[in-house]
Amino acid sequence: MSTPLENIDEILSQHKLSHDDYKHIKTILGREPNLVEVGIFSAMWSEHCSYKSSKKHLSGFPTTAPWVIQGPGENAGVIDIGDGYAAVFKMESHNHPSFIEPYQGAATGVGGIMRDIFTMGARPVASLNSLRFGNVHNRDAVSAHQRYLVRGVVEGIGGYGNCMGVPTVGGEMSFDECYNGNILVNAFNLGIAKSDEIFYGKAEGVGNPVIYVGSKTGRDGLGGAVMSSDSFTEASKSLRPTVQVGDPFTEKLLLEACLELFKTDYVVGIQDMGAAGLTSSSFEMAGRSGSGMIMHLDKVPAREEGMTPYEFMLSESQERMLICAKKGSEQAIIEIFKKWELDAAVVGEVTDTGHMELFWHGEKCADIPVDPVSEEAPVLDRPTARPAYLDTIAHVRIDDFSAVSNQEAFEMLFSTMEVVDKAWVYRQYDSMVQTNTVKKGGELDASVIRVKENGKALAMSSDCNVRYCYIDPKGGAAAAVMESGRNVAMSGARPLAVTDCLNYGNPENPEVMWQFAQGCLGIKEACAALTTPVIGGNVSLYNETDGISVFPTPSIATVGVNDDQNKVLMSCFQAEGNLLYLIGESRSEFGGSLYMKTLYNTVAGVLPAIDYDKELALWDLVIDANKKGLLAAAKDCSSGGLAVALAKMAATGSLGCNVSVRCDDVRDIFAESMSRAIVEVAPENAAAFEAMTGALACQQIGTVGGAVFTCNDVTLELSSVQEIYFTTFQKIIEQDI
Repeated sequence: MSTPLENIDEILSQHKLSHDDYKHIKTILGREPNLVEVGIFSAMWSEHCSYKSSKKHLSGFPTTAPWVIQGPGENAGVIDIGDGYAAVFKMESHNHPSFIEPYQGAATGVGGIMRDIFTMGARPVASLNSLRFGNVHNRDAVSAHQRYLVRGVVEGIGGYGNCMGVPTVGGEMSFDECYNGNILVNAFNLGIAKSDEIFYGKAEGVGNPVIYVGSKTGRDGLGGAVMSSDSFTEASKSLRPTVQVGDPFTEKLLLEACLELFKTDYVVGIQDMGAAGLTSSSFEMAGRSGSGMIMHLDKVPAREEGMTPYEFMLSESQERMLICAKKGSEQAIIEIFKKWELDAAVVGEVTDTGHMELFWHGEKCADIPVDPVSEEAPVLDRPTARPAYLDTIAHVRIDDFSAVSNQEAFEMLFSTMEVVDKAWVYRQYDSMVQTNTVKKGGELDASVIRVKENGKALAMSSDCNVRYCYIDPKGGAAAAVMESGRNVAMSGARPLAVTDCLNYGNPENPEVMWQFAQGCLGIKEACAALTTPVIGGNVSLYNETDGISVFPTPSIATVGVNDDQNKVLMSCFQAEGNLLYLIGESRSEFGGSLYMKTLYNTVAGVLPAIDYDKELALWDLVIDANKKGLLAAAKDCSSGGLAVALAKMAATGSLGCNVSVRCDDVRDIFAESMSRAIVEVAPENAAAFEAMTGALACQQIGTVGGAVFTCNDVTLELSSVQEIYFTTFQKIIEQDI
């Protein structure tokens, strides 16, 4: 079985393994590994699968609460949403593949996250995405390529999700030069299941069969997990073969077949074949139970001729699952998948050896103890160093720059790609399929679906202000948790839990590792203070090209429950004559602001102050006032401050407003103080609402109505506000077409 490897230096380099790793592998095996075994260790010990650089810093995340059914460690996290039902959700990155091949990279990211959901027994009912691109404005090759990437990624997400019949109900998209060489594509999916019918990824019971189902295995995606664990260089442009190719029609069949299977009692455990394909799924299933497994790789359905054991174990072909079934149920399971025109084959069985034993036409081609592959994966204590740039940017203030009139500033801010409506994007997504969408993309703040089964609603939002994370990696990560939860609360739902995608640069750079460690501390602190545990997520490192890392981008997706699907709160203006209130304290806080970036091309300053008690008080006020029917609309103040938030509400609601707000500095209508919201209240409810505000700062700032948008000294016809808001994005993204 074990033939000594030649050219070991070259093999280790190709597999991103060190000589110390190789010595460790030989110690675990008690002998020299063969090429199949090297490939398996390489995939399982890759950054993408083992989290070797990040694991140290992930410990200590708050992961439990009375409503948490399943936290990190499974395919997805699960929370109780009442009446015997559960929400199953997770977010993952597909950054590197999407940069190499935007359509397939994004599409297979969507497919992979959906499989994570339905492998738990849940039907996917809603998708979000968090997308970051570089500069798209210029008439140069870089911006032209970024526009191409935007178009490809959006088409890939829409194509896959639409074919699956799963609504993409919202998301976020931002642009910064730091992503010119490394875009970020983070995909979120949520499903609904009965809380006592959750399936887990385990393989146990000696003699129980292991069944491969789904598409045939090809050579696409070979080395994908290892590729995603390294930085980009000019040579990375040749990596297209490592990107998987998706087929949403096959995935739809796989979804329906699995949901039919789950109605039986045949399943012991089931696992999606994601990163590292058959390797990760088999080792993870056996590892969770302390079991062993025998697999006959020549029985795996093959799409291509002449495939080798190495290729079968490391292919990342899409739309595949691995099932541990009850003995005797094999033919019944095969018949279910045959009915759905899918491959299904018994490829092995569970053992009690604690080893993964792989056979090729009757001859053993690999024998690896299961536990050490995960338990003894390298855990690196990488050096950290506070970035030197922080000292140079901390003292920068807006007073350091020439003054700009509020009118000019507003028109510049409101026309930025970060602010303007992304209708060009969400029109390509079917947001209404399944007929449960209450609040979708373009309707501001959180997206909301109803849960027909129990009459409740689920709100979800994905957020991260990357400028905040650049100037203060810890506070910026905490602010992402706060804003994501705040958006959910603005819909009237109680935030319950988060999933994350922690996107950072090269961990071999001590300054990047410091940013990551600080980001984890911020998430831990905020999630604990706001009682929104982390129930799953993903780490994506090496988001770097030619030595330039992306800004720290810890994307946070929060899910919350509204007990009454008929009381979902909207975030745009609702009716003429209604009163507008600003809740929360406003200060001249411009650190990391859209104002400084847009007007002065500067990302600097001190992060706006964080106060978790005031954040929670704001959530409570909006949620409770909404339950009492006192609010017409609510929207948080975030990027661009009060003026931009009001203008979004006006454009989306097709109603003007007349607002006058007290400011210490006239520019404060663009300041980005945290824990603030605008609420719209009918006059007859004003007294009752004001009585609820308690110690929270609250000022009535104006009224809704008319055909003009006015906020202090900023005035613009509503028609012009809408023209800017609804047409700018498409003009820029399609300028090459």
